[in-house]
Amino acid sequence: MPVGEDNVAAVSSASAGFHRQGYSLRILFENSIWGVSFLCALVSIATTLGILFVLSREAYEFFNRVSPLVFFSSTRWAPLFNPPDYGILPLVCGTALIAVGAGLFALPLGLLSAIFMSEYASPRLRSTLKPLLEILAGIPTVVYGYFGLFFITPILRKVFPSVEVFNAASGAIVVGIMILPLVSSLCEDALTAVPRSLREGAYGLGATKMEVSLKIVTPAALSGIVASFILAISRAVGETMAVTLAAGATPKLTLNPAESIQTMTAYIVQISKGDTPAGTPEYYSIYAVGVTLFLATLFMNIMAHRLVKRFRNVYE
Repeated sequence: MPVGEDNVAAVSSASAGFHRQGYSLRILFENSIWGVSFLCALVSIATTLGILFVLSREAYEFFNRVSPLVFFSSTRWAPLFNPPDYGILPLVCGTALIAVGAGLFALPLGLLSAIFMSEYASPRLRSTLKPLLEILAGIPTVVYGYFGLFFITPILRKVFPSVEVFNAASGAIVVGIMILPLVSSLCEDALTAVPRSLREGAYGLGATKMEVSLKIVTPAALSGIVASFILAISRAVGETMAVTLAAGATPKLTLNPAESIQTMTAYIVQISKGDTPAGTPEYYSIYAVGVTLFLATLFMNIMAHRLVKRFRNVYE
């Protein structure tokens, strides 16, 4: 065999070896990425299971001492009194009052602002308004609490003198302001994702911009809009510092937004300050309230999933 052919064979053999080595390294790298991603998923699952285990274990200790029937049916919540009362309905009522009030404030404003940015605003105006609106999401919740206490409450008391210093209306408004960027941003993303062909077809039939926005684009993006609503309400249910400062700490079974109320999260903050000895029913009541809050948000997430699936099947 000529010398030139030997060199070609050697180069080809070396090239094949490098190719096999590079392929093996690529496979090893891909397997490593898979393993790291799988471990991250396991960490998320383990964290969730750990939270459920702690909540269930401590809540079990509470329900060994307090009847679940009394806990879920009594209308008086006074765990620190003597004798104590453990009826969670006032806390549930206060939480629902804040969540519903915040939803009534934020959901229409968020949807309308999303429709404006998606359908009416120019790209330059949209790129300016959306970041400005999302700045609200970066403000600490304790600042919202003081904003509600020292700005919104005085205005409410001037208009309605019967409003108390700590009141549910002020808490609902500040929580509504907090979740407004979430509603607006998610709704705007859902509206923008609607295919352009639907808009053009409606315009071709002579529809106006308002008709296209309200009768074509909004129904087509209904799954994303519903998901943003449920997510925002879940955020309102879990809010802590703003409602603790603005709405007060008076567990009361009332639907009057002018009165002071207490939410489930605000009660957890109150008891978690360290004044309650560990191992007492008052201490374990934190976890019973936490389980109730977890079940409420879980129910909302399940309903959101079903609603999104139903409307997605209709419009896609």
